[in-house]
Amino acid sequence: MRYVSMTSHNIGMNLATEQYLMNNKDFGNEPLVLFYYEEPCIIVGRNQNTAEEINQDYVKEHNIRVTRRLSGGGAVYQDLGNLCFSFVVPSDSEEFGDFKSFTQPIVDVLHKMGATGAEVSGRNDILVDGKKFSGNAMYSRNGKTFSHGTLMLDVDLSVVADALHVAKDKIASKGIKSVRSRVTNLRPYLSDEYKDIDVPTFRDDLIKGLFHVDSLDEIKDKQYVVTPEDQQEIDKIYEQYYNNWDWVYGKNPEFTTKRRKHFDMGTIDARLDVKDGVIKNVKFFGDFFGPQDVTELANKLKGVKYDHDAIKQALDDAGTQQYITGIPTDQIADLLA
Repeated sequence: MRYVSMTSHNIGMNLATEQYLMNNKDFGNEPLVLFYYEEPCIIVGRNQNTAEEINQDYVKEHNIRVTRRLSGGGAVYQDLGNLCFSFVVPSDSEEFGDFKSFTQPIVDVLHKMGATGAEVSGRNDILVDGKKFSGNAMYSRNGKTFSHGTLMLDVDLSVVADALHVAKDKIASKGIKSVRSRVTNLRPYLSDEYKDIDVPTFRDDLIKGLFHVDSLDEIKDKQYVVTPEDQQEIDKIYEQYYNNWDWVYGKNPEFTTKRRKHFDMGTIDARLDVKDGVIKNVKFFGDFFGPQDVTELANKLKGVKYDHDAIKQALDDAGTQQYITGIPTDQIADLLA
């Protein structure tokens, strides 16, 4: 087995690194295990509707990075209190969907760290006391499979409910919905010697446990360090996928969203049909006033990206006051996206 300890705290860069190593590096029959942790972010599954999974207002206000991964499954929130792990193996060495073969070695190490109640449960979770602290997803391509998962050591759980909450009556789509579970941090379940452990030390102890050694010095030859040449290719993947609006939002399944709000100068009730991240149709209802037919404004939004800044620019260009008088353009943009 070989391992990589990633140095970036950008989820997009780490997913790009994972993708690059899977597709471009051959370690023979040796499994590769990767560890990484990142600043606040939300990662939606490949087949999900990003807009349906996140609380866009909260995410924007708190500067939470949003991206989409290659693997399926549900949306997850991560911050610097969460450690991610990923196993990369030849596809013929494990059956696709057999998460336990990847997660059980992690659970075995956690037992030694005091979390004796940790267990693999259901399709792709790891629980302790019936609460989830790890979710896992899987992806295969070109004879390789990666299975990656989370380990919530000390995540700010107060953010999870706010960042991933979207009112059920706001959006109807064909995306795969996340199943919300009771979640917990792992720290309270560790033995006393690990109670104050930080994430980097947690990572290193897991690596030592997986390799059955007392020091990382014993397995220096098993560590792979990303080279400058590797990084150049990783940067390309990052821009193509994880830092690309079209990948994160444009891959959304077709959906309809309803946005309604009462302002001092009237109520706006907007219905938007969105496909491939682009507005296909808009209808405005409400008791607002304006000298021009609001249908003209709706037509000017067709073909615009379903993105706050793009919508704001289109509304500025259209001149909203002639259609919806007295309600500032930026407030209309905030309502629509």
